[in-house]
Formats: sequence, structure tokens, C-alpha cells
Amino acid sequence: MKVAILSPVAWRTPPRHYGPWEQIASNTTEGLLQRGVDVTLFATKDSRTGGKLEGVVERGYEEDREVDPKVAECLHISHLMEQADRYDIIHNHFDFLPLTYSGLIKTPVVTTIHGFSSPRIIPVYKKYNKTNYYVSISDADRNPELKYTATVYNGVDKKLFTLREEPGDYLLFFGRIHHDKGTLEAIRIARKAGMKLIISGIVQDRSYFNEVVVPWLNDEDILYVGSSGPERRDELLGKAYALLHPINFNEPFGLSVVEAMFCGTPVIAFNRGAMGELILDGGTGYLVDSIEEAAGKVRDIPGIDRSYCRKWAMERFSMERMAADYLEVYRKILHA
Repeated sequence: MKVAILSPVAWRTPPRHYGPWEQIASNTTEGLLQRGVDVTLFATKDSRTGGKLEGVVERGYEEDREVDPKVAECLHISHLMEQADRYDIIHNHFDFLPLTYSGLIKTPVVTTIHGFSSPRIIPVYKKYNKTNYYVSISDADRNPELKYTATVYNGVDKKLFTLREEPGDYLLFFGRIHHDKGTLEAIRIARKAGMKLIISGIVQDRSYFNEVVVPWLNDEDILYVGSSGPERRDELLGKAYALLHPINFNEPFGLSVVEAMFCGTPVIAFNRGAMGELILDGGTGYLVDSIEEAAGKVRDIPGIDRSYCRKWAMERFSMERMAADYLEVYRKILHA
């Protein structure tokens, strides 16, 4: 079986700091390679993989502002689609745009839907509903108008995350700085709980950061440390007392939630989107509905077994589990 993985080209695959879709495209590639599958990764030319790499875009357009995003995307997608007949399966991690080529090629296209940026993109998915194979990353993120082949949870590389049995003395917010992700809510939870909060992530909404987050920052109990790469991420997540994930939207997955549990760190999250599928309430963290409830649950964190958090995550959200599940999807399609 020859598989082509189509990654986005906003960031390098795998990303240096931020880039969740690129990260999952990378993990899918490397997980399949471990299972002996012939995989070619289509990504930026500076990407890294243990398999074959194909690319026409030198660097991600979020990392090199000289790159025009639309031009890069058109060149990138067409580079794969014009040689589609070389592969048995094309696995699209790029969102809806590659679907517009799918009626012109014979190779089956599996599309992992990483979420819907807007309801306005759903008509594209609906147009290709009968001829494509859609995979959701959680049951919570399924659109009732679409036909799905499977739900495959995102998987992470366990080697990048270290179990730490002893927690540190701080709470952690880890994610893009945006109202949707609840940065301000995390600050308020930490203040109510009387604990230090470390904030790490890219600033996606500069106005929100400057107007809402910055006034709280100091050198004592509310700190912003910027975006964190793999080594720093492992350290921050692993040494945290708990991860705060007070989202203001129905998040389709939540990589930082799973990564925290791989480190043994419990998660306190607003019970929205896929959180109920990721977190075992009372076992690997707590699902809450308010800032006040979240602050109260901080006191209960010592009752969570950190080694069990990792065990839970390993069984459900490992790179190996994800690769095995995708391989089953491919076989189902090819033998239909």
C-alpha cells in the first residue's frame, strides 16, 4: 500500500512551536512508517520525516512572510494531485480545498476534518459527501449533514512526553492566546484558587492579548513565557500542578489536553466540545461549567493519580493507536 499524506503548509511538518494540523500529519506519517507502510509526506521542503518527503514550498507561510499563502497552497496541493495515480490512498489533512480535485482523480481521498473554521465551508464538504471518505477527530465534532467513515482520535508521540509523578506549584494555560481558548478565564481561575499561572502559546489575537491578558501579567503569579517548542512543552506540561483548559467554544479535540495527560498532569476543562471524550471526569481531571467550579476543583487535584493519567492517554491517544485506526480505514476503503 502506497499512501500520500497531504499536510498544510502554514508551518513546518512537524512544527517547531505551533501547528496542530501539521503535527498530526507528521504523527500519522511516522506511525504508519512504523507499521511498514510506504508513505510519502507532502509538506514544506524544510519538513522532517523518516519516510519520503515531497515539497515545492520552501518554508511555511506563517514562518516566512514573503510567501503568499494562496499561491503556496495552490502549488502544494496541485503538486500531489497531478501525481495522484502513484498512490493507493491520499490522506488529506489540509481541510476542504483538496476536495475540489477529488472528482478529477481516481485515487480515493481520505479527509481528516480537524474542525470547521466556519459554517460557510460546509457546502464544499457536502458537495463531495458521496465520493470522499471523511474522518472526524471526535464524535462531538461530527456535522449531521456529512457522511463519516470513522472517528479517529488524534495521536501523540509518547517519546516526546515524560511522566512526572510529582507536580509543580503552578497551573498552566497552554494554547493559542485567543478568547476561544479561554486565556482570561484561566487567569481568573488561578487567581480564585490562589495559585501561580504560567501562560504559553502563540498570540493569535493581538488585541485580545494586549487589552485583556497583558494587564494581568506580572513577575510573580501570572506569567507569559511565549510559545514553547517540544522540549520546553514537555517540561511545562509535566511540572504543572494541573492544566487549565476553560474553552469558550466547542473544541473538536484539544492536543494540549492529551499531551498534559501523557505527562501525568490532570486537566481541568470546561465541559464543551470533545472534552468529555478526552478527559475521564474524576479520573484524569475534571469537567466543569464555570470559573468558580474550576477553582474549587483545583483543591481536588491531589486525588488524581498522575500515572493513571498517562495510562489513560496511552491507551486512547497514542501515535500507534491512531496509525492502526487509520490503517483500518484505508483497508476498509480499498477492499470495499
